[in-house]
Amino acid sequence: MNNQLNTVFSALADPTRRAILARLTEGDVNVAELSAPFKVSQPAISRHLKVLEQAGLISRRRQATARLSHLEAAPLREATAWLTEYREYWDESYDRLDALLKDHAD
Repeated sequence: MNNQLNTVFSALADPTRRAILARLTEGDVNVAELSAPFKVSQPAISRHLKVLEQAGLISRRRQATARLSHLEAAPLREATAWLTEYREYWDESYDRLDALLKDHAD
């Protein structure tokens, strides 16, 4: 697994960061808007945003006086592709197990 993928999975390990990404699917928002549903401070949300930005999962830009966060989905596509390989492995394993159980049941 490459370093970028490690960084993505590390960022996704935190439920607050996953919730932030889910919120960003609805559009770009500032830190205050991202902080609203959480019982953590804006500085704590800013730290989460920094982790997400370092993982390439978000980008940030200034618009007037606001600093908006934007979802960058490409790293999620890479993580999904990696996970898909394992899903296929398990699907094939279950198919082999089903066939084995059927053979022994007959």
